[in-house]
Amino acid sequence: MPARAAGLIQPAAMAAGFIASLDWRLDLYRHLNPSDPHPTECERKEHGQRSLGLLITVFVTDIAGFLAFSGTFTIIPNLARAVRPYGVAENVVTHSDHRRKGLGRSVLASAVNAAWEAGCCKISLATGSRRPEILRFYAGAGFGSKTFFEARGV
Repeated sequence: MPARAAGLIQPAAMAAGFIASLDWRLDLYRHLNPSDPHPTECERKEHGQRSLGLLITVFVTDIAGFLAFSGTFTIIPNLARAVRPYGVAENVVTHSDHRRKGLGRSVLASAVNAAWEAGCCKISLATGSRRPEILRFYAGAGFGSKTFFEARGV
């Protein structure tokens, strides 16, 4: 296949580019995870349908009209890992008056279970906190440590 220059895909070309690059991306992903099975035609179509719209859920907990917990959870289509999507948790916060009561752990567990039910191969959660109690909270909720890099805009 001919090489293509890297660059931004313009919105009008996104769907066409997505379809045209699918075979190339599948071939490239064999270098990422060589043991992954090649997706069936049905799996490829399902991936295309999922890719047209991300599944974003905001979990909230209301206690007597007061917002006590919020977290954004996104399920992202994926061509690697046997065409299984992956989940990303962001902006997970429990109001300080409601911490250490099991609320955050319970809602986070519901989000993780929703990711497993959606067939996710993993769910990632990043925190910038170095506070030991926060790190213990995420570890206790089943999240392990992994190297993570982030680029931030201004």
